[in-house]
Amino acid sequence: MGLLYLTQNSIKHLNRVSPHLNKRCLSGLHLWNEDISRETKIKIEKHWRDKIKQKPFDENDNTREKYYVNSMFPYPSGFLHMGHVRVYTISDTVARYQHMNNKNVIHPIGWDAFGLPAENAAIDRQLAPEEWTKKNIAHMKQQLQRLGCCFEWNREIATCDPQYYRWTQDLFLKLYDAGLAYQKEALVNWDPVDQTVLADEQVDENGCSWRSGAKVEKKLLKQWFIRTTKFAKQLYDELNESNLQDWRDIILLQKHWIGDCNGVNFDFNVETEKNIQNTFITLWTSTPEHIEEAKFIALTDNHILAKKESVKTNGGTVKLKAKALNPFNNEYLPIFVTEEIKFLDRTDSFIGIPVICQQSSDFARLHNIPITSNKTDSFEPKIKQQEILEKATKLNAGGYWSSAKLRDWLISRQRYWGTPIPIIHCDTCGTVPVPRESLPVKLPQLSQLTNKGKSPLEDVHEWVNTECPKCGNPAKRETDTMDTFVDSSWYFLRYIDPKNDREMFSKEKAFKMMPVDLYIGGKEHAVLHLYYARFVSHFLHSLGLLPEKEPFKRLLVQGMVMGRSYRLKGSGQYLPEEKVNIIDMKKGKATHKETGEPVIISWEKMSKSKCNGVAPEDMFMEYGIDTTRLLVMADVAPTSHRNWNSNTFPGILNWQKRLWLTIRDFLRHRSTLPPKISDDKYKAQEDYLWDSRNYYVKGASFNYVISQQISVAISKQQGLTNSIRRAPPALIAHSLQYERSLAAQIILLAPLAPHFASELWSGFTSAPNRINNTEEIRWDKNVLEQKWPETDMDYELDLVCKVNGYENCTIKFPRGDLAKLSKEDAIKVAMSRPEVQLPLKIRNILDVEFQVHEGFEGVINFLTDQPPPKKKIEATSDS
Repeated sequence: MGLLYLTQNSIKHLNRVSPHLNKRCLSGLHLWNEDISRETKIKIEKHWRDKIKQKPFDENDNTREKYYVNSMFPYPSGFLHMGHVRVYTISDTVARYQHMNNKNVIHPIGWDAFGLPAENAAIDRQLAPEEWTKKNIAHMKQQLQRLGCCFEWNREIATCDPQYYRWTQDLFLKLYDAGLAYQKEALVNWDPVDQTVLADEQVDENGCSWRSGAKVEKKLLKQWFIRTTKFAKQLYDELNESNLQDWRDIILLQKHWIGDCNGVNFDFNVETEKNIQNTFITLWTSTPEHIEEAKFIALTDNHILAKKESVKTNGGTVKLKAKALNPFNNEYLPIFVTEEIKFLDRTDSFIGIPVICQQSSDFARLHNIPITSNKTDSFEPKIKQQEILEKATKLNAGGYWSSAKLRDWLISRQRYWGTPIPIIHCDTCGTVPVPRESLPVKLPQLSQLTNKGKSPLEDVHEWVNTECPKCGNPAKRETDTMDTFVDSSWYFLRYIDPKNDREMFSKEKAFKMMPVDLYIGGKEHAVLHLYYARFVSHFLHSLGLLPEKEPFKRLLVQGMVMGRSYRLKGSGQYLPEEKVNIIDMKKGKATHKETGEPVIISWEKMSKSKCNGVAPEDMFMEYGIDTTRLLVMADVAPTSHRNWNSNTFPGILNWQKRLWLTIRDFLRHRSTLPPKISDDKYKAQEDYLWDSRNYYVKGASFNYVISQQISVAISKQQGLTNSIRRAPPALIAHSLQYERSLAAQIILLAPLAPHFASELWSGFTSAPNRINNTEEIRWDKNVLEQKWPETDMDYELDLVCKVNGYENCTIKFPRGDLAKLSKEDAIKVAMSRPEVQLPLKIRNILDVEFQVHEGFEGVINFLTDQPPPKKKIEATSDS
């Protein structure tokens, strides 16, 4: 009763002193007499749901720095899982943090809506994929909005929308016009379950489909390819640039996939005995300057030309009834299928140049191939190499650096639910691109589908049969659709201009808004999606449409959410937890309740099939949305796997309870104004709070934006709460530093738990007798409109001194002085310390790196001609 009276008394006081303050007070629910229960949290979230939206990106604002944060868009499966909750909470937290740091934030969302899962689901349910997809999008959109994410829904896209895939088709035509999209008969990867072709990137190391898991077969088909190999070298080289932040092992994965680009691809036309052009063969050589001296071509029996001729070498060599035209000297080269040549790993062709290769010379002599050389004494390899590459470009015969193992991107798919390839096949004119004014080539409406191993579009005769745009004769549309990775290779560019009906995106907007500053997604896309997206970005940059080659400055590769699974030891069958008798969880001992069979306990990625999934909706109902957001972000870094264990929940639940009680105490003591304590005690308590606020604000902010360790930011905030809770009533009632600390605490929390922090802030700003009247606290604005807390200028920060990247000592500087420190002064200060002098005595300094992370720390790093001794490295690493 006493607390209720005091709260009512404070409201009466506010009525007398400031009517407009009372209105703000009532903007929150003001439920401080209630415990912070599940019901209270749900009331808070319902109240604040429509009040926590962030302002969208302002395209006319040139005063603020833009910040583009993009999470990989979801496939609309119909429901969110805890992995979605994690990635989009990360994305939302970063976006809100950047908003509060006065950045002009772009934070879009869309749907990767084409593809096999929707088509297969539609076949199973005997309905149209479009109907299934749109229904799922509507449901997942509602769930994401409930999660409280501040997405710019006005930028929403779906790849199955004709107004989106119109521009995917335009991208294809741009590639076609540049000679980078071509059709060719090829021996391709065939998924016997999904009944479609797969790119090399979609087959795992065991030769199985990335999606269905089926053993991939080889099939001879005429397919569409994108010549990604033409950009291989620059895609590889750009991975060495220092502007790719936090790519870490993704760089190694990309480099491994591309391979060392130490050779050149050339295209040779292949002709039959009748000199009719049939196809072309791409050949790789590490010595392009000698391409004119090539004398033969060797193939493995797995090469398409060998398969077409049904050649069996039986350990020897067979000469094909075909020849290849060397475009650099117009000589015809014989083609052999052989096991006598040692081919490079993952290659099926070899170009024989006897003048420089002993293996080629031996093979030529054995098979009576003339090996005369045209090389002159004045032969300059580098000059000749450049001449050959320039000639190849003019002849459209390749001439670009690539690796021996890399293949072009196969994009044809024999399915319905995908972007139609905008090509028409005419008996008179051949392959003809659809005119751009006729885009989009829309998918026909199909209410029911079957999976026959060929494109369902082949049977839609009224769609297939058309006129040739060139001659007007009857012609047929291409019936293959594009791989969905084509749709996702450029979606981040459509976000910047989603309503544009004249072009893919405005070049002006692209130069203002690209590249993406932070890209968030799973490691499973480290090769496929990132490789394709990088290729498209490099290509569009070559057309002058993008400001930079690389699309993503910084990556945050989030870990999976893992659930505890239970499997029968014998059969491997998964069991729900309620059917398991836990004997010893620590030792992993358990049995089946019904049969007594032993059960294996492990952590695995959450899924329905493993009976270890947790539905986000259940979490929202049981704990509330913001609590779920905090739980999924706490304990482990975003980049690590998160083992979902309710044993970790009490820490977050108790923290929320303590924050709730802190506002309750603040309101009570600011109303009753208990007596002050002695000056010495008061000053000591204020100094402690001042130091705590600076320490934890610095730490939490650093973990939000520099290290991307959001879990540590939560720990830092919990530390600040502990410091605030130690304050005696007199400090709560009268202290400026308490007021500053509590304000900082709520603001730090806001990006993670926007509903809960908004309610805490409404309580904080409703208290009477406030002290801080500076711009530091905007008393008349919501918590999400506050300035981000900063360390005070007289608070001491570290200048970290390193030698070859290993920390030797730290030197304290007031923040204001550190911000003004020049590189020369930093070198002098660092060199005055024995810890730095000693290792530099026996080394020559090659360079000195110096950087100040404003408000956090400074770092000076001496690079020398000798690495530190192994013992020191181990000691530093262990520490």
